[in-house]
Amino acid sequence: MSTNKILGVVLLILGVVLVLFGLNATESPAEEISEAVTGRYTDQTMWYLIGGAVSALVGLVLTLKK
Repeated sequence: MSTNKILGVVLLILGVVLVLFGLNATESPAEEISEAVTGRYTDQTMWYLIGGAVSALVGLVLTLKK
């Protein structure tokens, strides 16, 4: 297995974990209150969701690239 594929798998797994942390954080009571008052999630939760999605996408591309 090449280095790019290994890196891709690691990034894909890391991305999925970060997205799951972000989704879990959106359901916390403090996050729900903040979202109800401001209409958006906190910066930390957004970083988890965006960072996880980007990491998973890059990992998927690296894994599937020949």
